[in-house]
Amino acid sequence: MAGRIMEMPLSERPREKADRHGIEALTDAELLAIFIRTGQPGRNALVVASDLITASGGLIPLSRETAATIRTRAKGIGKAKSLELAAAFEIGKRLARCREDRPVLDAPDKIYEVFGQEFLLLRRESLRVILLDTKLRLLLVEEIALGSINECVAHPREIFRPAIIHSAYALVLVHNHPSGDPQPSAADRRLTSALREAAGLLQINLIDHMILGSPDGGRPPYFSFRDAGLL
Repeated sequence: MAGRIMEMPLSERPREKADRHGIEALTDAELLAIFIRTGQPGRNALVVASDLITASGGLIPLSRETAATIRTRAKGIGKAKSLELAAAFEIGKRLARCREDRPVLDAPDKIYEVFGQEFLLLRRESLRVILLDTKLRLLLVEEIALGSINECVAHPREIFRPAIIHSAYALVLVHNHPSGDPQPSAADRRLTSALREAAGLLQINLIDHMILGSPDGGRPPYFSFRDAGLL
């Protein structure tokens, strides 16, 4: 059984390794072990961290868990530690949103750069409108639906309402596929077609409809209806 971290060779201890080589040199389990600090008899913090990542299916799925769920994933994680981990993940999500104050979002890669990491951490589908000014700078982001999104929930009137209320020049519709595969479904294609028609009637500039996924080899981590010639 694994002993205490203090019994490990100095070069293998997470804190000492980070101090010598930089925090980026640590594995996911080593980073978590720094937060967890102490383990259980026969199971040091590094083992507890590894078990936690394995039980959650990886670091990204773990980052989506609530504090209550985190403490059920592995022995040695109590209320205080689970709250600290959930808080650390939330800080990461907020930092991902704190990019340039009002970035210009005139291309799919720029939109993914600003929002991709945040959407990657979501466990459920989130449908949001990104409102833009006349220079295609970010004005506001508003969530339209959360959960399993269908065509009834994502009605064009709900999608275009924020643009009308806030007098936006243009909008981008964005939603994620928690599976990581950004390829559009038949429902995604029907919704985009309906939005294209509604945008023409309302004289609102629908810049794009993007589906955000996760990187997978050479596949782009997003699908742009505009780039695909479907909008």
